[in-house]
Amino acid sequence: MHSVELRPCQLQDLQELHKIAIRSYNDHYLYLWLDGGAWYVDRSFNKQTLLDELKDPHAAFYFVYSGAELVGFLKLNLHKALENYTAEEALELERIYLLKSASGKGIGREVVRFTKAVAAQYNKRIIWLKAMDSSRSVDFYEQNGFVKCGTHTLPFEQMKPAYRGMFVMKLEL
Repeated sequence: MHSVELRPCQLQDLQELHKIAIRSYNDHYLYLWLDGGAWYVDRSFNKQTLLDELKDPHAAFYFVYSGAELVGFLKLNLHKALENYTAEEALELERIYLLKSASGKGIGREVVRFTKAVAAQYNKRIIWLKAMDSSRSVDFYEQNGFVKCGTHTLPFEQMKPAYRGMFVMKLEL
């Protein structure tokens, strides 16, 4: 495996973030949608939405590299409360999106390790996330120490009903 490196994503990286977000999402999630994902991609990964998220001081984006190749991105919400935990205690891992070619190579495990280090820098007690209850990502997160602690249902009418369920998962530090 090539070395894995995470580099902060800045405002001037918007174009590259836009491209890797769409590529990595399209590699894995289009089957969830009645319209092939067009509505969600336009809603979540248009340049204005990404720019607004990059400007948010409570959000942190990182590019994920395997060797010299950009293979995905990470989005963290640095101060995001979860039931029984304040925003000061909790960090949300909102997205780990990797290209299909980078999946299954240990890169995700390195990204979780990096996320734990960021959480430690901010003196967080937990990292939490939402994972599709129908996806293999639940197993991945459990293998990396996360436990299920709740459920969530996505309200998106454009999404196939069978895929709207999510598990809320947490990792106590």
